[in-house]
Amino acid sequence: MALPSNYSTAPASEFLLICFPNYQSWQHWLSLPLSLLFLLAMGANGILLITIRLEDSLHQPVYYLLSLLSLLDMVLCLTVIPKVLAIFWFDLRSISFSACFLQMFIMNSLLPMESCTFMIMAYDRYVAICHPLRYSSIITDKFVAKASVFIVIRNAIVAAPIPILAARLHYCGKKVIENCICANLSVSRLSCDNFTLNGIYQFVAGWTLLGSDFILIFLSYTFILRTVLKFKAEGAAAKALSTCGSHFILILFFSTILLVVVLTNVSRKRVPMDILILLNVLHHLIPPALNPVVYGIRTKEIKQGIQKLLHRGI
Repeated sequence: MALPSNYSTAPASEFLLICFPNYQSWQHWLSLPLSLLFLLAMGANGILLITIRLEDSLHQPVYYLLSLLSLLDMVLCLTVIPKVLAIFWFDLRSISFSACFLQMFIMNSLLPMESCTFMIMAYDRYVAICHPLRYSSIITDKFVAKASVFIVIRNAIVAAPIPILAARLHYCGKKVIENCICANLSVSRLSCDNFTLNGIYQFVAGWTLLGSDFILIFLSYTFILRTVLKFKAEGAAAKALSTCGSHFILILFFSTILLVVVLTNVSRKRVPMDILILLNVLHHLIPPALNPVVYGIRTKEIKQGIQKLLHRGI
């Protein structure tokens, strides 16, 4: 299939997304696993949200935080994957100027929102293990509400300049984005202006948000480990650490895939562009698909809640 020209005589009012510039035949066999992962992400997160909503025993702050993570995962998937599948199945490559920058904003705000949620969940585990007698007075429904507002506002405000800076650039005829998504630099490269500021702001803002979150997560688990090692009762340490297992696995998924994406982008001259594009898509799909599965399998209360709902026929 011939690629559309990267130039037109009129200023761009829409863009064309070309998922795999060099291997467009990939999209035919990639559509099936991506569709299955998308259905898993939406279905598993939906079941988790319904279970927490309807099961009274799960009306606790830690599960409210998990509900927030599931909601963020679903919004992120719905922002990225349906358009990717529309390209794969129906060759619907065009995306309007406004829709492209809206997608850019949502992607750049939701990823740090997820890392911030992981940080709040790590603090929850820190209080539960290091200060168990104060847990019920510190981690309350009001705390979760305030934390949720902080997560949304902090990351939305910091991410907002990324699409604003990109939208202010002059796009003089180039309209083919060599990506499945409206990534900041993929779009900004089409402009006739200097977009150095866009890249610098995204780098500084992204690593400030993600870096501070992961530092606080690391500190939380350092304090948790130090406290657990002081337990003298047999099996107490293992029991305490088991309550952190699901959370730690989710952080590992999120950070590992993010690290792979970052490293491959740093080595972009040695890594084919199509691999970079595929990793960017998977980074928006694999964690949302695995997060609810891990919690559903490893958390006894959630597993029991799902079984109760199934027994009721819901």
